[in-house]
Amino acid sequence: MKVLVEKSGFMGLTWQNIVMILISFVLFYLAIVKQYEPLLMLPIAFGMLLTNLPLTGLYHAYLWNPTDNGLLVETATMTKMSLDYGRVLHEGGLLDLLYLGVKLGIYPPLIFLGIGSMTDFGPLIANPKSFLLGAAAQGGIFFTFLGACVVNLTGFAEFTLKEAGSIAIIGGADGPTAIYLTSKLAPHLLGSIAVAAYSYMALVPVIQPPIMKLLTTEKERSVKMGQLRQVSKLEKVVFAVAVTVIVSLIVPDAGSLVGMLMLGNLMKESGVCDRLVKTAQNELMNIITIFLGVTVGATAVAENFLSPETLFIIVLGLIAFSVGTACGVLLGKLMYVISGGKINPLIGSAGVSAVPMAARVSQKVGQQTNPSNFLLMHAMGPNVAGVIGSAVAAGVLLSVLGK
Repeated sequence: MKVLVEKSGFMGLTWQNIVMILISFVLFYLAIVKQYEPLLMLPIAFGMLLTNLPLTGLYHAYLWNPTDNGLLVETATMTKMSLDYGRVLHEGGLLDLLYLGVKLGIYPPLIFLGIGSMTDFGPLIANPKSFLLGAAAQGGIFFTFLGACVVNLTGFAEFTLKEAGSIAIIGGADGPTAIYLTSKLAPHLLGSIAVAAYSYMALVPVIQPPIMKLLTTEKERSVKMGQLRQVSKLEKVVFAVAVTVIVSLIVPDAGSLVGMLMLGNLMKESGVCDRLVKTAQNELMNIITIFLGVTVGATAVAENFLSPETLFIIVLGLIAFSVGTACGVLLGKLMYVISGGKINPLIGSAGVSAVPMAARVSQKVGQQTNPSNFLLMHAMGPNVAGVIGSAVAAGVLLSVLGK
């Protein structure tokens, strides 16, 4: 009996573990009761719970810390050190093994495959100007990158350039992209950044409307836009291939995300891969979502999550998302002026990558001002452009800051 007591998790329970378990309960509440991004928030919360239960052996943070003694292996050139994946395979628990899919950059591109198979790029093709709005909304990413660097200089928190880039990508409102970039640049911040990213994605209907109303007039919000033209099947097929080629040539580091996004879309639009499309939309997407959520939550160990840096990540993430929304709306206002009042600037807020939630918010705010307004399809153009834009922004940060 004494041995059983000594080997129980209660003997290894610390106050930090208790705090993290309570935080996981809060996330359970947000996922189940408030239904904030439940498909990922719930697995993340459960992964956080599991990793902070002592002695379960499911996840070992030290195996993924490249500064721990004995965990580095020398490469042939003797100039670079890397993780000992052999040790991970031999000593790792269930979540360590599943986390390989995050660390090796497998899960986020597969999520993009599923997203592509469910996305209609027709509104974007019908109105190519939407690309500009999607690009403008990524301004929050680069603004916040500079902001994180400023915070570092002030001494309130210490963020490396790679950590600043990982924090800034929250502004794209794209969870898989945030996870992909952070797993490459600052994996120790993965739990904090994932929670912040998906929380703000879920809070799009709360965060965006005040910004949209503040930056626009009632006259601008009431603008009714003409019906979009019909886009042919050939245009959609060519678009998927062209975007893959162009983006991959310009920003090779974005190739995996954009390539999988466009592969899923090409399968959908070609009309000859129904079985593959259904698998990508359902079984594959669901399986990867579970693996991704649980393993990302598992990285939220107490020593990484319970720090002043986490608070700064949450604040900077909110700034990134808010600035991204504002940049999209402001470019929308400029396009309103240039077009002679034919473009409703509200659709610019949908340039962030929260599909289709941001587009629905544009529709809702526009209809509050003019009940006969219908902006949803117009807003979907910048919205899907934002998906591509956030992936490109991640590729730029990855290529500049290094892997």
